[in-house]
Amino acid sequence: MTQNNLRPGAESRAVAAQAVFQVIEQGRSLSQALPELNRKLSVRDRGMAQALAYGVLRHLPQLNFFIGALVAKPLKGELKILHSLLLVGAYQLTYMGSAEHAAVSATVDAAVLLKRSKQKGLVNGVLRSLQRQLPQLQTQLQQKPALTHGHPRWLADRIQSQYADKATTIMAANNAQAPMWLRINLQHTNRDSYLALLDEAGIAAHADSPLASAICLEQAVDVQSLPHFNDGWVSVQDIAAQHAAWLLDAQAGESVLDCCAAPGGKTAHILEQQPTIKMLAIDSDPQRLQRVHDNLTRLQLNADVKAADASNVNAWWHGELFDRILLDAPCSATGVIRRHPDIKWLRRDSDIADLARTQQKILDALWPTLKPGGTLLYATCSILAEENTQQIEAFKKRHADAIAVATNPNGAVEWQWLPGDFDGDGFYYAKLEKRR
Repeated sequence: MTQNNLRPGAESRAVAAQAVFQVIEQGRSLSQALPELNRKLSVRDRGMAQALAYGVLRHLPQLNFFIGALVAKPLKGELKILHSLLLVGAYQLTYMGSAEHAAVSATVDAAVLLKRSKQKGLVNGVLRSLQRQLPQLQTQLQQKPALTHGHPRWLADRIQSQYADKATTIMAANNAQAPMWLRINLQHTNRDSYLALLDEAGIAAHADSPLASAICLEQAVDVQSLPHFNDGWVSVQDIAAQHAAWLLDAQAGESVLDCCAAPGGKTAHILEQQPTIKMLAIDSDPQRLQRVHDNLTRLQLNADVKAADASNVNAWWHGELFDRILLDAPCSATGVIRRHPDIKWLRRDSDIADLARTQQKILDALWPTLKPGGTLLYATCSILAEENTQQIEAFKKRHADAIAVATNPNGAVEWQWLPGDFDGDGFYYAKLEKRR
């Protein structure tokens, strides 16, 4: 069979298998792998490749169980890519509700694109066996609770130890598909007016959040289909992340630091609320900073953007004290697994202590740059106490002039969002005021 005679969908299956392989075997993130792999695909096939790759990584332990039960011996060396392809096929049959014949045939043809034509029979045989044996394999899987939650053991243990009766709900939320949230630029429009524009465009949405900027779409869409996206009227940002600008509450004319700012969503939101502030946005990754520039340009906003190591203050600080600082600290990202399921397989238990040390180093470095009476908002997209509650408690012990102030609507001085709370991501906020 030539590549011209391949069944529709073979290309997207091959790309998904390559992306999964790069995550599992090479330690690359999906955000790195997919854009490089899917350049030649149509928009529709790109969407399918992404759905397949994300789905496999959400349910990797379960899918590995199915394939392991049906393959006589592990696929090694150059055949490892076939294991990833079988995972893609198994995901379609077990979680995606795909038409079985089409799912199997397109996945078998994908072996040709992966230069494994000689193994087409193997792929076909394993997937056909899965079709026949799926009910009994699913019964066996239910007897293995360590696999059904779809998390690596170290992470499942941490979630269980810290959240007990909420652990199952958290892990289920991590394995669900996240909704697409929009942030309305209130400098250009308001929520009701933009909802009307979405309705005219045939895009179903609702606005249940108390945040005036927040709209949730019923289904994800390409950003270019959003009314006035290129005019800066709207951005994509999760509801939990949208709280950062509101909690920071910058006032007109103030000097504000956004630390670890890339890709710039929170930077832009702060400026949308207060365009006259003096904003400095820094991040250690020059490549990711390009996205900050791109976002600010599209939204017609201005900020001083610098590539800098936040903990090395002398290299970038001009000496003028800031009124407000947002530290969106580097973290485990365990609150956004539903958006980035590869995190489960790229992150390691030992990373948590390393990240906590980095967070401490940055916090201690930034505190002297804050005015007396000023506010530092500490944020992470983590759900782990070592990076959140324990980090802030330790900071307050080291800095007697740090006063925790209310962040939660209930008056609590910290706000831990769990994945799925208010349809949002897992997020943590703590607000510290420097004693005058």
